[in-house]
Amino acid sequence: MWSTSDFLNAVARRAGVPVDLAATITHATLETLADRISAGEAEDLADQLPGGLDEHLRKPPIREQAEPFGLGDFVQRVAARAGIDDALAGVGVRAVLTTLREAVPGDEFEDMVAQVSKEFREVFEPVASPAGRQAPR
Repeated sequence: MWSTSDFLNAVARRAGVPVDLAATITHATLETLADRISAGEAEDLADQLPGGLDEHLRKPPIREQAEPFGLGDFVQRVAARAGIDDALAGVGVRAVLTTLREAVPGDEFEDMVAQVSKEFREVFEPVASPAGRQAPR
């Protein structure tokens, strides 16, 4: 399993931002993702994340169903939560979701992807090989 610092360092590197800003963007992205997917799927993803990150997916379930909104709204919500502009939020969302794809098992990630619109697939950078899913050393 990845450590919190491994995850945040990967996001910072991908987004080209300092680690403290990567942490803010990561938290905002995970909280927004928790709004977008079902409470059960958010819990399943949270179980795969290191402590400190998992809590951003674990919110008291107000509803079991996902709140439907597209990628543009997703980015705007992340921007508002993180206090950054939409352009940086877009880069950050890509970095967080790509890192999430590497950090969680493929089946869990695909279960999450099945709950969001197809336009979200456009923001996941390809992972070079299955070895890319393993935590950095």
